[in-house]
Amino acid sequence: MQTLDDLGDPVDLPRPPVRIVSLVPSITEALATDVPDRLVGATDWCTHPADLDVARVRGTKNPDLKAIRALEPDLVVANKEENRALDVRRLRDAGVPVWVTDIETVPQALDSLDRLYEVALQVTRPDWLATARARWDIPLPSTRGRVVVPIWRDPWMVVGPRTYTGDLLQRLGWTHVYDDGEDRYPAVDLAAIDRADLDLVLLPDEPYVFTESDGPDAFTQVPTRLVSGRLLTWYGPAMVEAYDVLSS
Repeated sequence: MQTLDDLGDPVDLPRPPVRIVSLVPSITEALATDVPDRLVGATDWCTHPADLDVARVRGTKNPDLKAIRALEPDLVVANKEENRALDVRRLRDAGVPVWVTDIETVPQALDSLDRLYEVALQVTRPDWLATARARWDIPLPSTRGRVVVPIWRDPWMVVGPRTYTGDLLQRLGWTHVYDDGEDRYPAVDLAAIDRADLDLVLLPDEPYVFTESDGPDAFTQVPTRLVSGRLLTWYGPAMVEAYDVLSS
């Protein structure tokens, strides 16, 4: 059977895949939750579940293509933002089917995961995905305030437009301050995010690991809150927890 991934590229799946390599940490968590017997490889950044015991194929931006091919996968799962098009092309040129997801919003995440399970994996949609859709498929709430999410320090960088995180925040009622411009993760001066007209700065623990002693100390005018980066950026089972924790 030939089908199309999120980018409209054909993926040849003559049978349901039983040897899967995931290059997307959040999707790795989903696959390890629902089809653990099929997952044979993942990146070094795939940290959930904590006891995941599969072959490691290096990082999301520099996967070990030789190691991936050696696992003889009948499907590799990738993502447009997290993985390089060059690596996808090289795998496909070597005869490895690659399913590329494209996710910049919460609705896109729900629809993309639906297709991954029902079309690519050919399994029933998992209960957590139905629960996540019920949580998030609701009218936008009243505005809670203006928020910024730094992702790096020295130099300071923040979540910008056309990102899953930005869309998630808006669906929680926050006005995402950096929701325009060309750069999806712009560099900014500290003064641009430590100012009195902001209501909250969310400091995640990835990719930069903000902690009690590293992050809040820089801000004098705006309240800060440490938060799990997984809840802000991981689409998959984390979507249920993200709503339950961050909506309060």
